[in-house]
Amino acid sequence: MVQDRLVNKAVSVLLMAGFACSERCNLRPRSFDLVAKRTDLLLIVKVASPIDNVSEEIARDLDLVATHLGGLPLIVGERGRDTELERGAVYLRYGIAAVHPETLYDFFVEEVPPLVYASPGGLYVNIDGDVLRALRERRNLSLGDLGHALGVSRRTISKYEAGMGTTLEMAVKLEEFFNAEVIESIDLLAYSSHFEAGAAPPEPAPETAALATLRRLGLELHHLRRAPFQAMGHYGEQTILAGFGSAQKVTKRAGLIGNLSEITHTHAVCVTVEEVRQKRIGRTLLIGTEALGRLEDGHELLDLIG
Repeated sequence: MVQDRLVNKAVSVLLMAGFACSERCNLRPRSFDLVAKRTDLLLIVKVASPIDNVSEEIARDLDLVATHLGGLPLIVGERGRDTELERGAVYLRYGIAAVHPETLYDFFVEEVPPLVYASPGGLYVNIDGDVLRALRERRNLSLGDLGHALGVSRRTISKYEAGMGTTLEMAVKLEEFFNAEVIESIDLLAYSSHFEAGAAPPEPAPETAALATLRRLGLELHHLRRAPFQAMGHYGEQTILAGFGSAQKVTKRAGLIGNLSEITHTHAVCVTVEEVRQKRIGRTLLIGTEALGRLEDGHELLDLIG
């Protein structure tokens, strides 16, 4: 399958780049496919081709996981709905960068940043305005002189020097005219959430007994709709990945949640509706709702998780 091949390709690139990668998230629904960590850099990776399959709901979950784990969301795919993704180009889905696996390789393995970004109408680049201004002034050219030489207005050159992007064709003209580089590379690690302002918040989570108990224990909870874990809880500086449901359901998820907690340096707990014998599945604590309710605070929960 295309999806399997792309996930394997992304994992191969990240391993070559020195990342530790989680198990693949095969459970549905899923907002991401894997997490990868290298020193202090954490990637929350969604593999999708076409990248248009990343809906706003998926992007919101992806963003929320990355934000509260101190990571970076990233989409990897080979095509959009109507075209192949270009190597060395960055595409956006709800503010999250989407790149071809070869671009992923170039950036993380070869340390060659992308130069081109996709926007309605085609491919564009960012101009280093300070460099352009210095080159123009060194030639004793006015804004109008340079604009006339390139067939654009004085105002357009002024906008380039102020940081406005332009087409790849115009950028090449500028570089050929000055015989110097003026294109500014794109930092894939620079991310600002599309959902921080002006976006409608997700619907609140149903208040289950487990959620109510975790809040009583002092955890600050963030609900997720499409991740392998249903919530992230913060207690002081500690983060807990939490799953809820029947014993059969959470037992299937416990191993994966524990693996994700290992890569992200967090803790993992699965809370069952029915009472079960308290035990650990890998790194994940499995505990019933009533047993959870007997705890006094988040410190006791963290002690149990270990």
